Amino acid sequence: MNPVMHGDVLIIGAGIIGSALAEQCARRGLRVAVAEAAIPAAGTSAAGMGHLVVLDDNPAELALSRDGLARWQARRHELPANAEYRACGTLWLARDEAEMQEAERKQAGYQQHGLSSNLLPATALRKLEPALAPNLAGALQVPDDAVLYPPVASRWLLQNAQALGAQLWCKAQVSSVDDEGVARLADGRLLRARHIVIAAGNASATLLPGLPLKPRKGQLLITERYPQRIRHQLVELGYIRSAHASDGDSVAFNVQPRATGQLLIGSSRQFHDTDPAINWPLLQAMLSRALEYLPSLRQLQALRSWAGFRPATPDKLPLLGKVPGHSRLWLATGHEGLGITTALASAHLLADLLCEQAPALDPTPYNPARFGPWSLADQHHPVGVAA
Repeated sequence: MNPVMHGDVLIIGAGIIGSALAEQCARRGLRVAVAEAAIPAAGTSAAGMGHLVVLDDNPAELALSRDGLARWQARRHELPANAEYRACGTLWLARDEAEMQEAERKQAGYQQHGLSSNLLPATALRKLEPALAPNLAGALQVPDDAVLYPPVASRWLLQNAQALGAQLWCKAQVSSVDDEGVARLADGRLLRARHIVIAAGNASATLLPGLPLKPRKGQLLITERYPQRIRHQLVELGYIRSAHASDGDSVAFNVQPRATGQLLIGSSRQFHDTDPAINWPLLQAMLSRALEYLPSLRQLQALRSWAGFRPATPDKLPLLGKVPGHSRLWLATGHEGLGITTALASAHLLADLLCEQAPALDPTPYNPARFGPWSLADQHHPVGVAA
């Protein structure tokens, strides 16, 4: 069968990472196609909170998230209104003096990289967010963090790419790829490109057996609409320990005010639960944790809750670069909870590599070669690439 598409770059997966990359490649004049098994941005991209935040657990995470946030900030006025971009800032909440010392450490790190932040004592925190529990010791305010609605932002990027000539293949379930630049679809069609980028989230591991990637389940809950009760994204300082725990179940307080007047409540993490259904005991633990910080949540009515799966690597950094041992296969996955924040930064970095240009960021920490080679054998099972 002759290939039905020839081009420069074929991107497998139309989540926010694949869509951002498609737009960036199309902007550079490359012939781009995107293959999506289901609905664009209906998987991991639709299940997250949309918090645009700089995290500093390690230098590579800080560099990518800082660059990603700056790129969203630069494009905020291009976004459609229903992307709901809001520069609400983040309050990292401290329960006691030990956590206030952690806030001070965090602030010092931000200052070294030119990032704005303010230490708030308990009295100042209560003035900013009076609904918070009165026994908190204080907070670190990061005013430049923001939130947006990921499905709309992702579709906007994809539409931009299409306006620049990119092709979108929906219901295009990829069953195999090879290093000759050919992707075989489940219906037998072939797509050919000079480069193939696998940006299929958790499904990437089906195309590349042995890929160091596993799904990490998370649950969220959203309330009915109410008059504005909080103005900032609220996150406990213990969130970092929860987000970067290597194994086991965990919960942490994370509440986001939505433009609709709703509150989005998180968060939980699980590695060994692959059931998409709600884990009710863990959801209860998550809500109990939230009530410790925001007691007034008891007065609100929940609208719905849902679960999603973040693609996680062993070192919590994404896979951005060539598949080891292959010249035409690339990866753009493994962002776990930072895919929304880092989408634009990841797209720029990988597009630079595809175009053989020096990236603005050092690509070494994200290079898939850090985990070694993978086999492309035994690829006889179709893979869904809803991302």
